Amino acid sequence: MAPIFPTALALLTLGQTAHDSRITVTPSQVENRITPWMYGSCIEDVNHEIYGGLYAQRIFGESFEEPPSSPIEGWRAFGGSWRLADGTLQVESDFGAKMICQETLAGNGTVSCEVRFDAPGADNAGLILRVSDPHTGADPWIGYEISLSPLNQALVLGRHRHNWEPIRNVPTPVMLGRWYRLKVEMKGTRLRIFVDDSATPLLDYDDTEHPLKTGLVGVRTWNSRASFRNLKIDVGGKTLTESFASADPSGQTLSSMWDPIVTGDAKERFTWDSRSAYNSSHSQQIAHMGGAGTVGIANRGLNRWGIALKQGQAMQGHLFLKNLTGAEGLVAALQSADGKRTYAQQRLRSGVRDWKRRDFVLTPNATDPAARFALWLEKPGGITVDQVYLSETKAGLFGPKQSALFGGLPIRADIGGALKAQGLTFLRYGGTMVNAPTYRWKQMVGERDRRPQYRGHWYPHSTNGFGIEEFVQFCETARITPAFAINIEETPEDAADLVEYLNGPITSVWGAKRKANGHPKPYNVRYIEIGNEEGLDGSTEWYRRYLERFKQLYAAMRDRDPNVNFVIAAWWNPDQPLCKQIAQELQDKAALWDVHVGGDGLRDAEETDRTITRMQELFHEWIPGSPMKACIFEENGNRHDLQRALGHARMLNVTQRHGDFVLMDCPANCLQPLGQNDNGWDQGQVFFTPDKVWGAPPYYSQQMAAQNHLPLRVAGETTSPNNDLDVTVTRSEDGKTLVLKIVNSGATAHMTDIDLKGFVPGSPQADVWTLTGELTAINTPETPERIRSIRSQYPVKGSTFSYSFGPHSYTILRLKGR
Repeated sequence: MAPIFPTALALLTLGQTAHDSRITVTPSQVENRITPWMYGSCIEDVNHEIYGGLYAQRIFGESFEEPPSSPIEGWRAFGGSWRLADGTLQVESDFGAKMICQETLAGNGTVSCEVRFDAPGADNAGLILRVSDPHTGADPWIGYEISLSPLNQALVLGRHRHNWEPIRNVPTPVMLGRWYRLKVEMKGTRLRIFVDDSATPLLDYDDTEHPLKTGLVGVRTWNSRASFRNLKIDVGGKTLTESFASADPSGQTLSSMWDPIVTGDAKERFTWDSRSAYNSSHSQQIAHMGGAGTVGIANRGLNRWGIALKQGQAMQGHLFLKNLTGAEGLVAALQSADGKRTYAQQRLRSGVRDWKRRDFVLTPNATDPAARFALWLEKPGGITVDQVYLSETKAGLFGPKQSALFGGLPIRADIGGALKAQGLTFLRYGGTMVNAPTYRWKQMVGERDRRPQYRGHWYPHSTNGFGIEEFVQFCETARITPAFAINIEETPEDAADLVEYLNGPITSVWGAKRKANGHPKPYNVRYIEIGNEEGLDGSTEWYRRYLERFKQLYAAMRDRDPNVNFVIAAWWNPDQPLCKQIAQELQDKAALWDVHVGGDGLRDAEETDRTITRMQELFHEWIPGSPMKACIFEENGNRHDLQRALGHARMLNVTQRHGDFVLMDCPANCLQPLGQNDNGWDQGQVFFTPDKVWGAPPYYSQQMAAQNHLPLRVAGETTSPNNDLDVTVTRSEDGKTLVLKIVNSGATAHMTDIDLKGFVPGSPQADVWTLTGELTAINTPETPERIRSIRSQYPVKGSTFSYSFGPHSYTILRLKGR
């Protein structure tokens, strides 16, 4: 009896299904070529994609730059730099930093607070109410936002449900340096909002659409350096007043990514020191003031989710120390999260007045997926500590038989291996992180412990432990073509030095520095993007500035290596006249124009198709004969479920149909640590925890397409109800292999007649890959393969056959010809 294949069985079950669709393929008619770089990805930010993951450094907050988590007892900070000064709570400009009172739930009642804007360029800041499920980042929280906006001269009311839902803006004058009093009366679904001492509300709103009933109270900033004072919460007969008048009188402060350790009756003092840091601006002082017990600090890594340990697998690390007073009994250890079990420990020498590096190796005697690193003093004395590093040894990262994997870099092999298994051929390192004013490449090379931290865009205390060079090194060992973006305010001299450092001979000044840093061979980088999303707000001034900077940086860099291809990062907006000018003035300088698109929807690719088609038409009109092409370095969204996977599959079909013009497609974000995402976009392809890594559904649609790459797209026509079926067909150079990539965006199956004109299968079965399921289904640590591609075979006879494409599915048929 002949075997019944899974898909064939489905066809037998659907025997009465009408044939409602048709695919006609003409393999002999080549429409365009497809580059091998089409299967890309984008790393948007080092702090929420790299640390604790691809970069094997397990300590987050290694140089103690994060300020104490909250200067107010009973409050908790979610992002940002907060401090108490002059009777006020002050926050530096930040993308969504929140400070939330943990004591009082606000349902019905009144909340008031004074707010002041302290620097030009302020966007908005104010109260947040009925807050629940708060996390660090712009949008990962639930609650109302009531703020004042100097930028828009308005009172702003909005709602967050892990997104931003603007409700109402009411014009009102807002000046810098002046205190404004916000008061909100809450009763049921109704919010009455007063500014200053007005007798009537400036805004009276009844939220009948998505009412939030209760939650915590806090303050928030968006792109504003602001101050707050005189907060009063009056709810349920209980009144809480916070004057923000003074800090903790003891003066004890501990950098917020670290936890205190105090045992027995020991007396402690922690001081966040800004006077003599080994690196950047702060270090941490730890003082044992007497008594029996220990005093120290502990770190649980990114997101405080713990450090994964395996029994018998050594962890290596180092830190920098100097004495405050005669310190004895200094211990580095690996412990359980609560400190009740110590898995490994090593005594460290102190006794020095100047900074000294101390190395250690700790081999745990048990397995724990959520442990902590600890450092403590057993006897009275004091030390200052900075730049703490901890990772597996090379044997632990790669296994004893794979020590050369990824060139011995401090890379988690499970995550690096997942990226390779995904089939990535192109990787972009860029995104909004490069727009931070102090993002500079020369701070990313040389000794990691000496690389200064800088104020990042998404995370205010960004680190350079992993930078452009480490990214290029990873791509080199993983055999992935790299591209990266640089800040447009790099000086021409520094930009030229970058090209020489990466690609120059060791006889050049910066090529010699590369050799001294351990890499004599040039990296031969071929793609550099100048900037990221420049002119995003449509400002003509911004576009003009970008054009000027591009030409200056291009001239300097090309002089060092004429083989580098430069990428335009100006926001594509054909209605902005400067786009035409940029295209015309850079036609002989730029190889690619980076276009960013949406990718969440099942049919977002249709809008991308229109955008790319129009872009190509305008290029021909504006710059006839220009070889400049397009790339998609960010295919963005806010989900990582099957719907996103199908949206990406359809996007790949579109970009491959534009294969002579679009050379790369890079979904964002490449990586996402579970539960930690500072930019609020929940769209990772590869997820990870301290000890696990798995692919989200979009990972599998990317993998399917990459595994079945063929260089030539051939002619095909498709008809289906509602245009549910989107089809791209490719073949090999010799014409002996044919691949059909079919996305069914519809909610019903489509029985489809397929006609392969002139192509006769040489095998009785086609290889089939299928991705399908519930649109909202995601993969989790508990169910990491809930949605994954399934491989099977399907019987075919001759060049015509029928196939039923299931609802909400991505299917690839691969056929071998005679």
